[in-house]
Amino acid sequence: MSAYDDFAKEKQEVDDLLLQGYTVTGMLETLDGAKVKFDQEEPGSESVELLLLTADARKYVTTLVFAGLQKAQ
Repeated sequence: MSAYDDFAKEKQEVDDLLLQGYTVTGMLETLDGAKVKFDQEEPGSESVELLLLTADARKYVTTLVFAGLQKAQ
């Protein structure tokens, strides 16, 4: 698999979670990649944690977070 294919797969996973109503609530950078935590606002819903291995996918999520912060201001 090429580097772009790896990124495209991870980006699709992030986009799918966002379309299901999840929001990014935390990120933890490790030596293995970035662990991104997604939560829904509904009470009792489960959190989802996604491990992003590609740098481009980590940058994509960070861009989404900052864009959301700018909208909130």
